[in-house]
Amino acid sequence: MRAIFGLVLIVGVALAGGAVMMAKNYIADYQQALATERSTHQEVVPLTDVYVASHPLRYGEPLTKKDVRKVRWPKAAVPEGAFTDLDALVPAQPDRARVVLRAMEKDEAILAVKVTGPGEDAGITSQLARGMRAFAIRVDVATGVSGFLRPGDRVDVYWTGDPGRATEGGRGDITRLIESRVQLIAVDQTASDDVSGATIARTVTVSVLPEQVAALAQAQSSGKLSLALVGAGDDTVAQPIEVDQRALLGLDVLKPRFEETKPEVCTIRTRRGSEVVEIPIPCTN
Repeated sequence: MRAIFGLVLIVGVALAGGAVMMAKNYIADYQQALATERSTHQEVVPLTDVYVASHPLRYGEPLTKKDVRKVRWPKAAVPEGAFTDLDALVPAQPDRARVVLRAMEKDEAILAVKVTGPGEDAGITSQLARGMRAFAIRVDVATGVSGFLRPGDRVDVYWTGDPGRATEGGRGDITRLIESRVQLIAVDQTASDDVSGATIARTVTVSVLPEQVAALAQAQSSGKLSLALVGAGDDTVAQPIEVDQRALLGLDVLKPRFEETKPEVCTIRTRRGSEVVEIPIPCTN
């Protein structure tokens, strides 16, 4: 009886060991297959870490770690200026925090152009490229495109004034395109493009080169500046344009008409034999 019990015990232990080995081999094969599949996917679409907004962000908000989250992004499609390092995006020092420059929606990639540098504020100076200057232009409802201007828009600048030729036979006031595709960086005291509805501004601030500042300052002091909004997808460059009062009214092409009057000639007829001769005489009437 003991021999039978011992035999059964040995057989049971052997079966249990075999089951354990089979399960272990199955798990090992599954893990190997899973690792192979993962490595295959990684080779097909290489991924990298990119930081995106964890919730909607608005202009002027300081950027903190709770405002961003890490996602896997295809390496070949990473936007230029995207952040892949959390310490570079959100410095550990509170006084080095970045500030949002452009409104961002949830899960939108955070780019360098949408935030300030570490420790910088969201003022106008952070939006000026190297070598550019900020210049303010006075506008009203007519010259400011009825209040539909927004920071980031591009406009053409027209000057209207009398260049000193308003004399007899002169052209009077003229309107001339002086700057094309100038970028707006602020409307009144607002530098954010997160604006809803039309706002009647009194001034707009543009980003221009120093020589353009001189031209705009001279134009603003000697005449009236008007802005024309350029379409968002329009990359054409406007040609030189100038219109004066005479050209506007078509006076340069219209010439006065004078009817030619022939001098009146009076004659008398005299017969000389068979020939009739007309002799001119002074007209008495």
